Amino acid sequence: MTTAWHNRTEPHDEVDSMPPKISMNVTTTFHGNVATDIQHAKAAGYAGIELQSPKLYRYLDAGYAVETLPEMLEGIEVTGLGAVLDIERQGSARDEYLAEVRRMCEIAVVVGAPIVQLCTGPVDWNVVKDFRAGHLAAEDGRYRATLGLGEVDAIRLAGSNVRDAADIAAGLGLELYLEPLAWAHLNRCRHALQLIDEAGRDNVGIALDTWHFWTTGDTLDEVRALPKELIKAVHLSDGLDLDRENDVPDQSHHRDVVIGGGAIPLQQWVDAVKSTGYDGWWVSEMFSTRADEQDPQAIASAMRTLIATMVG
Repeated sequence: MTTAWHNRTEPHDEVDSMPPKISMNVTTTFHGNVATDIQHAKAAGYAGIELQSPKLYRYLDAGYAVETLPEMLEGIEVTGLGAVLDIERQGSARDEYLAEVRRMCEIAVVVGAPIVQLCTGPVDWNVVKDFRAGHLAAEDGRYRATLGLGEVDAIRLAGSNVRDAADIAAGLGLELYLEPLAWAHLNRCRHALQLIDEAGRDNVGIALDTWHFWTTGDTLDEVRALPKELIKAVHLSDGLDLDRENDVPDQSHHRDVVIGGGAIPLQQWVDAVKSTGYDGWWVSEMFSTRADEQDPQAIASAMRTLIATMVG
């Protein structure tokens, strides 16, 4: 493989005294919609918001034009759009994948987002559970991504799709950030770096999600070794302990906790990221069923205060 990302490595600079840039992923106010998420983020004092496809597409599919969003977003920056899922799709599904990339990139241009998120698959962790248990029959039509392929072949296949997505994004002046999902076949920090190399495009980086990294067993040393220019956003998310040898990470269980209330030593992760010289966006991301039943404005404010304390 090529080593394009190595060629972009720069010396780690000291973090300056500028205030941290804190953005709210809309999972933080999980049951809201585009309008209420934006309102809560503004009221809580976030400088940015990371919009996500389920709510964003729901808004647009209800008949609202994308051109209605900039006025709603006045006073807050859209730090990224997510997410195009199952990026390994092939055949006619690959055409659908690239069409979704283009759709999200075109939305990003209108709302002023500089970057679009791609996630490895399968997004359905139950497929991975069945595969590992030997229960995924050949005739099972559920999407299985690169399950069953060797790592080299999996990287080559997915990397080709990342390359084509990067070309679409570049044509619109945008970047991409990769998020390897913890239960996916391609789920590690090293896989993200290999995909960047395989794609061979300068507009591809990483969404460093603390839950996915910690859950798979990626280390703080791996984080410290990352070139800071490859880290395009840091998703601060907590999680619960698991048996990494035997458990398939299940987001509905292993991620069901308030940020700061789980097993991840988040301050250590923040400090490791900061040691790279990273000075980009810190993003709250949370999948807590208990928090989801509280006042979303109070939750948004509490999470911003917590993140500001950790990263400030």
